[in-house]
Amino acid sequence: MKYKKIIELLPAYTLFIFLLSSNSACSNGQANNKQTEDAVTDTITTFVYPEVPTMLNTPELRADYLARHYWEHVNFADTNYIHHPEVTEQAWVNFIDILQLVPAQTRDIALKTLFTQAEKEKKCYTYLTSLADKYLYDPNSPMRNEELYISVLDAMLQSPVMDNTEKIRPKARRELAQKNRIGTKALDFVYTLANGKQGNLYSIKAPYTLLFINNPGCHACSETIETLKQSPSICQAIAQNQMKVLSIYPDIDLEEWRRHLSDFPVEWINAYDKEQAIELKSLYDLKAIPTLYLLNKNKTVLLKDVTAQEIEEYLRKISKNISE
Repeated sequence: MKYKKIIELLPAYTLFIFLLSSNSACSNGQANNKQTEDAVTDTITTFVYPEVPTMLNTPELRADYLARHYWEHVNFADTNYIHHPEVTEQAWVNFIDILQLVPAQTRDIALKTLFTQAEKEKKCYTYLTSLADKYLYDPNSPMRNEELYISVLDAMLQSPVMDNTEKIRPKARRELAQKNRIGTKALDFVYTLANGKQGNLYSIKAPYTLLFINNPGCHACSETIETLKQSPSICQAIAQNQMKVLSIYPDIDLEEWRRHLSDFPVEWINAYDKEQAIELKSLYDLKAIPTLYLLNKNKTVLLKDVTAQEIEEYLRKISKNISE
């Protein structure tokens, strides 16, 4: 089931917020009581948004308040919410969109507050964790966001609702998510070239390193290779010695890898992981192939598990800032 993202609903939602603000300025006690009664009656058929105080008159303040109070009208003790994805799941999608508009600290607080509230009923709690898996963790989700998912995992690991056995999977995912996190140093590994020569990630000297973990021959990998080859910003960075691309094959079928070597530009470092350390030691999260990381000269992670288009956009912004 697909749900509209809140970006598509912004005009209607802006009007909704405006009406709420207007009502709050002129409503009397009787009207407020009626609104409360309606909210209780419609709690399963509609999602009731929190009323944003009128004194919060900037988009940033209103978004912050909305993120923190988004679920306050939901009774998580009521398991009927599980059976109304057109209400609950759509509300979740909108919530994730709103979180993109607020600072990281607010996002973390909002998610952890939500899961604390949901501890009233384990069925509702489990339903929310399934939504987090679907939208924030699944490699095929366009809303996948590891930083948001980390907040969810932290909440799950602290929750009294889940027993130790149920925490095994989120614990493993949390440990893997911490590796090569944005702002941390990328984990080093040894790579081997087709001629047998070896090097390691940290031996690459360049202002930027684009780490491209891939399986030659896979459709998504082929598409990414072509996108990278045609990216103006990436090609310019390589030509100006501002970037090195390390394409690494993490599996063991070397015949397959050698058959596809001609698919890769000769300017790239095209190698394989002879020791299979990336996979066997879980150095990098391989739930999705291909995987792209952008590192700075110190091998600090700037972008993690992103698309070629996001790399292009990042480099374009850097170039624009330098020129200004």
